[in-house]
Amino acid sequence: MRQQRPTIAFAALVLASTVVFGLAGHLAAKSFIRHQQARQLDELTEVVLRRSEFAVEFAAASLTELGKRDAVNCEPATLQAIRLHVYQRSAIKDVRLVNPDGSVICSAYSETLEFDEGWVDRREMLASRDGKLSLFRVQQFGGDALGVLRDINSSAALVAIVGINASLFDIMPSELRGHSEVTLSLSNGEKLGEFQLDADQPRRNSKRFDRSSDRYPLHTTIEVDGAVLSAWNSEAYWPALAVAAGLGALFGILLGRSRRTEGPVADLDRGLTAGEFKPYYQPVFDLRTREIKGCEILARWVREDGSVVPPMNFIPLAESSGRIQAMTWQILKSALSDLRPLLKADKDFKLSFNVVPKHLLSAGFVETLRRTVLTAKVATRQIVIEVTERDELDDLARAAAVVAELREYGFHVAIDDVGVGHSGLSRLKGLGANTIKIDKFFVDTITVDASTTTIVEMLVALAKDFRMTVVAEGIETEEQLRALVASGVETGQGYLVAAPLPFAKFSELMAPRHAAAAQANDAALVA
Repeated sequence: MRQQRPTIAFAALVLASTVVFGLAGHLAAKSFIRHQQARQLDELTEVVLRRSEFAVEFAAASLTELGKRDAVNCEPATLQAIRLHVYQRSAIKDVRLVNPDGSVICSAYSETLEFDEGWVDRREMLASRDGKLSLFRVQQFGGDALGVLRDINSSAALVAIVGINASLFDIMPSELRGHSEVTLSLSNGEKLGEFQLDADQPRRNSKRFDRSSDRYPLHTTIEVDGAVLSAWNSEAYWPALAVAAGLGALFGILLGRSRRTEGPVADLDRGLTAGEFKPYYQPVFDLRTREIKGCEILARWVREDGSVVPPMNFIPLAESSGRIQAMTWQILKSALSDLRPLLKADKDFKLSFNVVPKHLLSAGFVETLRRTVLTAKVATRQIVIEVTERDELDDLARAAAVVAELREYGFHVAIDDVGVGHSGLSRLKGLGANTIKIDKFFVDTITVDASTTTIVEMLVALAKDFRMTVVAEGIETEEQLRALVASGVETGQGYLVAAPLPFAKFSELMAPRHAAAAQANDAALVA
């Protein structure tokens, strides 16, 4: 009987802990669902804002190019050149030459003036943060457009009329599309465009999500029916409740056994000490020929028992705890050791690795990178540093100086996650990188969303203006590949060719390439 008492007490403790956690799990699950809903809708609102900013950036780049050509008169030859320029840029409907006060002098397509219901003067236009551009609503019979004004000289300015396509705002999940409204407006409240399937559909206790641009006077809003939103993604309730009960049972077991547990940060430290963080390799390939041109190394935690921990389960903790720098160097050294023969045999092959902004700006980053690459006896021009755009660069001037130093030493620099991160295209140019990587979000939607195609084409055109190359991430289907090629993208990566692979599997994938290269060398020697 005495021996049974500890067992009964232990079981009671575990049961009590499970019940308490289970009761708390109900509230936690509801809170979790609401948080996830708000996060996803906040992200969608941000996507609409970024798309709108891209449209402004695209128009601004076009006006700058026209200004360099001295296209600031109403001569027939000049207007013909402007019309050709507009024809090549489907997002722009017209370009007009205006006086300093904003009044129209002439238009590339004079017939579009007939569709204007009104035209604002310069005092009513809204300035951008840098003061180089002014935005305003152009009221037209067929729907409002966005006017983007840039001063060319003291006596004239150019205005691009940007069409606001409703498909730009068609981003809502299927469950919410019929019960929501997506709106783009100027900071003064003037509405530029919206997407709403059924304007007569009443919305009860609607929830509103807002975002304002920090560069342009643009504001986006998503409004969703509260009743429909409460049921959206509710399937997470029972798994969350089960997790809470499981945690309660685990807590009771650990508490009952009085076992001291160490935190997850200590687990990270053990993994670093044991060298358990390994590079996985995903090929970067030419979209037309499928030839593998390089690879990106991605972190995986390979535990002693052989189990692989996905990056989402440890990268955020590594970043917040300051372990990400040691982890990055560990993975890079391992990758350089693995790929040294390939990098030496093929001088055009490039190895890419990710660096968070804080690591890029940390003391001694450039020198440590140089020493690591020189020790591996690899050419610096074969190394690409990918700076993720999801984390904001607090000091752009300092970051640009670091990038300039890296490029002086021969390294290449890419900006990752372009299109869904913090930086605008003007900031990308200021950073001085070689490459932009189009985020998987755009690749996923390029075959189903016409506005995504327009955005990708804008990115390609602007990258060309900035003398950058473009890489598309997350390519999974032949249809996506064809759409990207049609949009001007030349290089990409994704599961269509290969998932991130351990080195042994990556070597098998590259074996035919090595054999072909060897045969070519032998043929050259014989010749």
